[in-house]
Amino acid sequence: MAAVAGAGAGPDLAVLVGLQAAGKSTFYAQCLSDRYELVSKDLFPRGARNKQARQMRLVAEHLAAGRAVAVDNTNPSPREWGPLVEAAHAHGATATAYWFPPDVPGSLRRNAAREGRDRIPDVGVLATCERLRRPSAADGFDAVHEVRFDGRGGFTVRP
Repeated sequence: MAAVAGAGAGPDLAVLVGLQAAGKSTFYAQCLSDRYELVSKDLFPRGARNKQARQMRLVAEHLAAGRAVAVDNTNPSPREWGPLVEAAHAHGATATAYWFPPDVPGSLRRNAAREGRDRIPDVGVLATCERLRRPSAADGFDAVHEVRFDGRGGFTVRP
């Protein structure tokens, strides 16, 4: 696996961008969990109100304490990642996007193998795909890395 961000002097905000069941949570566990705190709306109680406000508060708290933080949601467009990038820069942190290029058949297959709350209706994956946009430096990210499965249970990461 190629080097991942977060090796600099200040904290980094990693924004995972991709479809449901694209491998984002597994990538976090394998590649970022030793250095980044995790924030994910999936970890909030199902009926929680104001999930966006809660997410932003947690991100700000981690960054203010000088901790790197990863946001593991679909984050399909600037509407979702824009406030995260702004929060990172407001706290003197870098913002790194980890882009998981869409593989709709693969995501649908992996999603179908999920059980309970983890499995979402296929229409949810398809709706996210319609909104999904590749992040870039023009969106305010300090770095953008493309993440793909390596075929051996891990990932390849490249700029």
